[in-house]
Amino acid sequence: MSSSPTGPSATADGPVLVPRGTPAPWTPDRVVPSWTDPVVRQASEAVGGPWGRYAVTGRAWFWTPLRVCLLFASLVLAVAWVKQAPCSDGNWPGQVQYTHLCYSDAVPLFGLYGLDVALPYLDVAVEYPVLTGGFMAFAAALSGGYDSVAAASHLLPSVPPVQSYYVVTCLLLTGCALLVVRSTLALAGRRPWDAALIGLSPLLLVHAFTNWDLFAAALTALGMWAWARRRPVLAGVLLGLGVAAKLYPLFVLAALFLLCLRAGQLRVWLRTALAAAAAWAAVNVPVALAEPGNWWYFFAFNSTRPVDPDSLWNLALHVFGGGVLGGGAAGGGSPALLNVAVAVSLLVGVGVVAWLTLNAPVRPRVAQIAFLLVAIFLLTNKVWSPQYSLWLLPLAVLARPRWRSLLAWQATEALLWVPRMLWYLGTENNGIDVEWFFLAVVVRDVAVVVLMALVVRDVLDPDRDVVRTSWPGVDDPAGGVLDGAVTARSVRRWHGGPPERTAARCRPGLR
Repeated sequence: MSSSPTGPSATADGPVLVPRGTPAPWTPDRVVPSWTDPVVRQASEAVGGPWGRYAVTGRAWFWTPLRVCLLFASLVLAVAWVKQAPCSDGNWPGQVQYTHLCYSDAVPLFGLYGLDVALPYLDVAVEYPVLTGGFMAFAAALSGGYDSVAAASHLLPSVPPVQSYYVVTCLLLTGCALLVVRSTLALAGRRPWDAALIGLSPLLLVHAFTNWDLFAAALTALGMWAWARRRPVLAGVLLGLGVAAKLYPLFVLAALFLLCLRAGQLRVWLRTALAAAAAWAAVNVPVALAEPGNWWYFFAFNSTRPVDPDSLWNLALHVFGGGVLGGGAAGGGSPALLNVAVAVSLLVGVGVVAWLTLNAPVRPRVAQIAFLLVAIFLLTNKVWSPQYSLWLLPLAVLARPRWRSLLAWQATEALLWVPRMLWYLGTENNGIDVEWFFLAVVVRDVAVVVLMALVVRDVLDPDRDVVRTSWPGVDDPAGGVLDGAVTARSVRRWHGGPPERTAARCRPGLR
């Protein structure tokens, strides 16, 4: 490039991105990462340096930011499939699932639930919500069709049923991952390249195919996109389907409630919540009526489930003894006291976020509060399966799109998979002791807490929020009806200050 850029420059109307030596009227139509992020700036040296004075945007007829980010994700998912290939046929001699770091729940559960002949919930109880069970059944139907065609025609390669099922599952999850990238790019507003943080994610590389969580992540991201497009009913339907796949989208609805309460938009939120409840009921009620025992199994399983190895509660039980809180790492009995402790911890965390939402100097963005709530849920829950961290990925990218902090956190998530597998391998098979695994868990949790602290700092000091300060007049690209909304009078009276006291401290365009 012929000239290095200056990065963001403050004007009377807010920050404007201009390269050095360029006439004042010229501005790009989007945030340029190689100007605004030091990690991207340094990485760009490998391809000629940051975007220069003669570069233009919007001229490429094919390689748009969306297609480039989808390409990034496709390449990462292809590498993820190569990593998973040794485990795809279900033949795991010598504990290959641990030595090759390719374990996936889809492979053993195919045989455990008999998915080649049984339907989840209708024929067999499964430990997942109803819509995830439907996803499993859909993949089994597609793979069964392939097996039948391959056996009848002899034109297609015949593989073990578990392998065809796993391949189909991975293809479907790949589509879900691409939907997450597409939705995140749409939610990023003038920052389309933030979606590359998902496409190039180490977390996606390691856990894309560990379980079915990308399905719920895609529904949640699509629901947030519909909310951003001011379509609250559609947003509610998609988020309700997300809750029918995994429960965590409830915390996105909770974030919307807190923000709508502050903005005086509770009627809009109520439409979203009712649509979500209707969508959840449309999926669950027929199954509950047809097979009430199998439907209730998911809730019973989670109430009696012991602590997960990755949970902070497991670390506490290991340190203070297995009898603490009525349950140990190995389970045994109903850990009623543990469940109460988890619920109280979660409620306290949610209460803190609620106070922050209503008392922040400027209304927080949707992604900031959603990220904080989901992170608190994971930190306080007794189960934190490794792939659950995928729930945080799009929310973290939208809440604080800074490459250094996000890559540092994702590195801890990816590296945690190694000691977890080696611990499962056992010291008698050249594995590691549990203390090394716990060390990796603590490092990961510290990284999440640090990321949460950075988001809270941005909420308390909006001038640090890179989304709001990287383009003039931007409030919340994912906010929908909340974008640009002022604090409701009732909340301002509750604050006890003059109506515009908090907004006067912020840069132009922030409210």
